[in-house]
Amino acid sequence: MQDADIMWFRDPFPYLTSAADFQIACDNYNGYPKSQRNKANGGFVFARANKRTINLYKYWYMAREVFQGKHDQYVFNKIKEDEALMRSGLRIEFLDTKYISGFCELSHNMEKVVTVHANCCYGLKSKLDDLRRILADWKRFNAMTPLERRVQTLGWSAPKACVASKSLLH
Repeated sequence: MQDADIMWFRDPFPYLTSAADFQIACDNYNGYPKSQRNKANGGFVFARANKRTINLYKYWYMAREVFQGKHDQYVFNKIKEDEALMRSGLRIEFLDTKYISGFCELSHNMEKVVTVHANCCYGLKSKLDDLRRILADWKRFNAMTPLERRVQTLGWSAPKACVASKSLLH
């Protein structure tokens, strides 16, 4: 991940659980943090330092040989349900896009969003253009009074450049 890929707004620790060894963002969240059907996104990962996560990273690293030339996120999505990992007792949870958000599934709640990741976007210029839009929206939101926040609905003005960059590839 490049530093330009994610915008931080709040402390993420209140949104993490002590019940999981490994927590990861998703492109699309299905409402169930333990569901392996969530498509993982490595833009935000929290891993506890323990034997289970060390084994996960070793397994993930070795799995690159099976999926040669594929991105680490692709490999993780392929191995997340492997029997060897399940037997180890590893507890994986996927983070709700309401809080750990991204362009694939953008949080609509500025009161709760913690991060916005420029996922589902191609090209650094497109990512930066849309993250600048997100930052401008965030500044407008923070400049509002509590009363204005209750009566006005402020939404994100992005992704725009990312949508355009994606459509050019199809």
